[in-house]
Amino acid sequence: MTNKVLIITYYWPPSGGAGVQRWLKFSKYLPEFGWEPIILTVDPEYAAYPVKDNSLIKDIPSSLRFITTPATDYFRIYKKDKSKIPAAGFANDTEGTFKAKILRFIRGNFFIPDPRRGWNKYSFKKACELIETENIKNVITTSPPHSTQLIGLKIKKKYPGIIWIADLRDPWTDIYYYKQFYPTMISKWLDSAFEKSVLKNADKIITVGPSLKNLFSLKATGVENKTTVITNGFDEDDFSVIAPSSPALFTISYIGTLSDAYPIEGFLDALKRFEKNKQSFKLRFIGTVAPKQKDHILSNIGEPSTEFISYVDHSAAISYMAAASVLLLIIPDHRSNRSIITGKLFEYIAAGKPIVCLGPVDGDAAAILRKAGHDSIFTYTDTVGISDYLSALTSGKPMIEKLSAKEFSRYELTKQLVSLLK
Repeated sequence: MTNKVLIITYYWPPSGGAGVQRWLKFSKYLPEFGWEPIILTVDPEYAAYPVKDNSLIKDIPSSLRFITTPATDYFRIYKKDKSKIPAAGFANDTEGTFKAKILRFIRGNFFIPDPRRGWNKYSFKKACELIETENIKNVITTSPPHSTQLIGLKIKKKYPGIIWIADLRDPWTDIYYYKQFYPTMISKWLDSAFEKSVLKNADKIITVGPSLKNLFSLKATGVENKTTVITNGFDEDDFSVIAPSSPALFTISYIGTLSDAYPIEGFLDALKRFEKNKQSFKLRFIGTVAPKQKDHILSNIGEPSTEFISYVDHSAAISYMAAASVLLLIIPDHRSNRSIITGKLFEYIAAGKPIVCLGPVDGDAAAILRKAGHDSIFTYTDTVGISDYLSALTSGKPMIEKLSAKEFSRYELTKQLVSLLK
């Protein structure tokens, strides 16, 4: 008899982003270990996705069952222009107006923990049906959106015998853009109460890095002992059909969101120093770049040496990684940034290109990079170090100690997940 696990996730194709990749790939490999995943997600017609990636639909295994439900769309104030649904860090929030701030205040104080909670009542009802008709004993809820964890909390209360695993990919009340919601003391208290209740009542917890585990462990007794770190990763199949190439012009590529929380000043200064040494380059951004950041980049580097490409599908993003001379990774500047491990980090590693990482040199992302043979981690203001490293790359010196990244493959990570299921 096949074991079944119910995975409750708001983000699922055609949604794009790292959160989609995580559970899409787990679902791909779980059957190889004797587990049948059943996906419960929101109907795309009712969903509020910051980005879409229709190419991911083809990655859904034909045998995989996924069930969708309606939702109440509390983002309907953005309905006329879906592109204004906020991306992580509000990189696409072009309005610094009073109206924009009011909308963020409403989001942060009237929709706790987040506006996607409009899916909860529909998904809870369907989850109960599936648990009873499919004899399901294991339920996984993954967030963000953290409102999804409240579905698991309610399921655990109704079915005490269920094994509930809460997968927390990001901080909750400590997320680096939390203050942009202008939460009141009452809102912070309520949100923190939801967070603590989830941490206390989940049978098991998964986080993506050790610092995030430590962060949650400080919030409630017993959390540390029931928390397992399972990082994000890369799917070897995604890279098997793409051959790395070396561009004629030295190309520095950044893939993903670049909001105002990502310090780039020091890197731009390093590029100006690099350029003074008669070095030509192309600085390429693929994804959503905040307007202020874009203006700042253009004013410092100039249009001829820069290129901005809007959001592309996952396979195209990997192609851009494979076609770069060096990949740029920036960790947001925040008091909790040691715990931030961006999803693209592992695909950067899989691409086999040199990586320049700006962020805490003692952070979790830095530790993973060093484990994979990359030692090019710099503080945000290390202009000389960054410039010298880029110069060394252009001289043809080998800068990466090739180490095995197999432990970060989606297949190997699924093995870790299976060990938590009963």
